[in-house]
This record gives sequence, structure tokens and C-alpha cells, in this order.
Amino acid sequence: MITAWPFLCFGTAILAWPTLPTRLLSPPRRRLTIPTPPRQAVWVLPTLLALPLAGVGAAVATALITVAARQEWRSRRETTAALTRAEQTSAALRTMVAELRAGAHPVLAAEAAAEAVPALSGELTNLATAARLDGTLESKELPELAAAWTLAGRHGLPIADVLDATRRDVDAATTFARRLHAKMAGPRMSATVLTGLPVLCLAMGQAIGAEPLTVLTHTVLGQLFLVAGAALLWAGTAWSRALTGRREVR
Repeated sequence: MITAWPFLCFGTAILAWPTLPTRLLSPPRRRLTIPTPPRQAVWVLPTLLALPLAGVGAAVATALITVAARQEWRSRRETTAALTRAEQTSAALRTMVAELRAGAHPVLAAEAAAEAVPALSGELTNLATAARLDGTLESKELPELAAAWTLAGRHGLPIADVLDATRRDVDAATTFARRLHAKMAGPRMSATVLTGLPVLCLAMGQAIGAEPLTVLTHTVLGQLFLVAGAALLWAGTAWSRALTGRREVR
């Protein structure tokens, strides 16, 4: 008669079978990872290169010119981002107005606008959720929409008309900012040319054999002149940016 004990003992023996010690196992392969420098290090690199090659004065001048270039780049990027965000806000408002005039609820209109404008879907979804829960309508990216929605709900105004008026205001501000940006293209180009003239003059002097770089980098007076010139270039770019970039897209 065959009982179940042999099979039970065999199964218990398999479960209790010793495993190989970890010291005999091959260690996991380590992948070689190359650390990438942060973006801020790119702007410091010219100064670090200029310090051993041309001295302290050249390093300070390089730092000033790098700061000026970075500020100019950031200003233009912020201007482009503001204009793009204004266009996206106008598109979201236009979609909501169309949905509201078709008879949709404001929450559903906001959700439809979130689908139509993916870049603002998060903010529109948050506004729709806050409105559904009777919460405070606040948005960092869409302050116009949040304010108009709150105003319409507080005073019982037709929300479609209020949002449409807000859209027209945003469109007018965006159009004005674009026209001003286009009209300031000439002065900005002139400022860029004037900023690059000292560098061009140094290159021409070096080409004809006057060796201005040797004077600027190997003498104390030249180092002082180099720092002063770089400071004036930075001040000129900052002043030009202040004159040609005074615009706000609301």
C-alpha cells in the first residue's frame, strides 16, 4: 500500500534544498555612468578657461560678458514664452466661450478647453475641479480666466460674456506686445552690433599685428581696461534691454 508520506517527505526535501552561497555568485555588472554637468556649469566654463589662460582680469571680464549674454538670452526666452502662453490662454478662453454658448456647464467647458489646449490642461483641470467642489478659483498660469470665472460667479454675470471680454483683452495685449516687439527689432539689432564692435576691433588689431590682446592680458593696466570695458558692455546691454523690453503680456 502506497501512502502519501514518501511524496510529502520528497516535497519537503526539495523546499529545504540549500541554495548556493552568494559569495559564489557572480557580482552584478556595474554600468558605467558618465555624470552630466548641470546647465549652470556651462555659463561658468568660459570664466574657468579664461583664468589660467589670460589672468584674473580676463576672467572677471569674461564673467561680466557671460552674465550679459545669459541675461539677454533669458530675456528673449521669457518674452517668447510669455507670448506663447498668451496665445494659449486666448485659445482656452475661445474654446470655453464656444462651449458655454452651446449650452455646456462651465466645468465641462473647462474640461473641453483642457483637451483643446494640452499645454494648459493641468491648470484647466485644477480650475474645473475647484469649481466642481465650490472651492477658490486660483491659477498661476491662467489668472485672467480664474479672475473672470470668480467675478461671474460672485455677481451672477453671464460667464460666457465675461470670458469673451477677457479673451478680447488678452488678444489686444498680445497683439500690442507683438507689434512692439517687431518695432524694437531695429534698435535691438543696433545694440547688438554696437556690443560686438569692441570684439571686432580687437580682432582687427590682432590681425594687423598691433597685439592688443597681449597688452590687455599681460599688463596690470591692460587688465584694468579689460574689466572696465566688459563692465561697460554689460551696462550697455542691460540699459538697451531695459529700453527695448518694457512690455507686459497680461
